[in-house]
Amino acid sequence: MQTICKNTAETVETEGELLLSDAPAGEFRVLKEEEGQRLDVLLASRYEAYTRSYLQSLIKNGSVTVNDKPVKSGQKMTEADQVRIAFPPVHELDVQPENIPLDILYEDDDLIIVNKPKGMVVHPAAGHSSGTLVNALLFHCKDSLSGINGVLRPGIVHRIDQNTTGSLIVCKNDRAHQAVAAQLKEHSITRKYRAIVHGRLTEDGTVNAPIGRHPQRRKEMAVNVPGGKEAITHYHVLETFSQFTYVECQLKTGRTHQIRVHMKSIGHPVLGDDVYGPAKCPFPGLQGQTLHAMTIGLIHPGTGKYLEGEAPLLDYFKKLMTKLRLQM
Repeated sequence: MQTICKNTAETVETEGELLLSDAPAGEFRVLKEEEGQRLDVLLASRYEAYTRSYLQSLIKNGSVTVNDKPVKSGQKMTEADQVRIAFPPVHELDVQPENIPLDILYEDDDLIIVNKPKGMVVHPAAGHSSGTLVNALLFHCKDSLSGINGVLRPGIVHRIDQNTTGSLIVCKNDRAHQAVAAQLKEHSITRKYRAIVHGRLTEDGTVNAPIGRHPQRRKEMAVNVPGGKEAITHYHVLETFSQFTYVECQLKTGRTHQIRVHMKSIGHPVLGDDVYGPAKCPFPGLQGQTLHAMTIGLIHPGTGKYLEGEAPLLDYFKKLMTKLRLQM
């Protein structure tokens, strides 16, 4: 049995995002580029694991001060303002190992690469205390998982969205975790995705547009918003259908929902995406976006040699491709 700490914060799954310890700092000074932002907006950009409404509740009950004075959510920030935030104590939640089958692409004493199925959350979070990849890993690996990200995310160094399938690296010891995290931070890990997008793309391209939290819809991300971080996606056309295109997307960076947001920004949202795509999906019953992390490659932390894992497309994806070809 593993014990984790949980609070009311929500977490977001990401396409290859590097995970570091998310214990929030208690105070910070407002930077020049943050001047003029509302307090709640600033906190939401600083503490992305927390919803804006949750942070507003902390402001309302006096858990947040600016220059040692209680303030309101709409308070406009000035450069060098001292912000202090007191997060409430967490309570414990037992996370049990669960005998959930894993599709293992590679495994040794340092790391394991798995093919994550659609619908599976990577690690426990609010509303997902069981049935996660971590629950399955605790059963399969026993105590052989890195502890850098704490008991909430043992072995997890990056993650992909709940309804995104495909290859994911899990580290079995802290040495491997640090080495893989360094490669992710340097953007040197190979990450190639397959996706079906709306519309007909006729040539390859690159989307270079910073991504940040949407200013109104806090559970969504958007391009070219204040505080956005560099985000680069290369896409390559594999096959064109009558109304859709099959593409390979390679990540240069790994921001939250990066591929989904970038493809929407150029007018080609991922098919089945119920957040960034059309309100009505043309294929009823499709569970979330048709996005698959096919290839992941890295320098092995033990051998120093290049290692690549490839997750084959799932049956639902292949059947949908066949259906699209028949419609031509």
